[in-house]
Amino acid sequence: MTDDKQSTFLVTHVESESAVLKDVHDGQVHTLSSNPGLDVDDAVEATVAPDPPMEVTYQVIEVADRWPLSIERTEEPPTVQERELAAELSVGELTREPRAGTGEIHVLRPPEDRTDDAVDDVIDDREGTLSRAARLGVNRVEIRSEPGVLSVRYLP
Repeated sequence: MTDDKQSTFLVTHVESESAVLKDVHDGQVHTLSSNPGLDVDDAVEATVAPDPPMEVTYQVIEVADRWPLSIERTEEPPTVQERELAAELSVGELTREPRAGTGEIHVLRPPEDRTDDAVDDVIDDREGTLSRAARLGVNRVEIRSEPGVLSVRYLP
């Protein structure tokens, strides 16, 4: 029996001799006993296996895909569609819409005077935001806002 695990991971920490991967599906954290050239904020589709005999650290057996992730706050306003979606929400609610092609758009309706705080919350939750991006198979997150409307766009 093998304890190999195949999944998509977010690289949350790196050093020259190790790295930390977080499984974007179940949240499990895997500390690698070596760093096979990964960078913080990379998404990695890989197979990992525990190092014998203690099985407290892991090694990467195979990397199927790897891509960098980024978060960007843009000065662009939310789109007409995003404003219309927000208008249908109550304050504090969120809706998710698939994008044409790859990705998703999350529209939130924060209180108008707390929109900047809501943007900061999304940026500050870097690990959660980038984990969603990795799960969706995209490589960048674009944040747009205006008072009372916040869109988080997960884009290829």
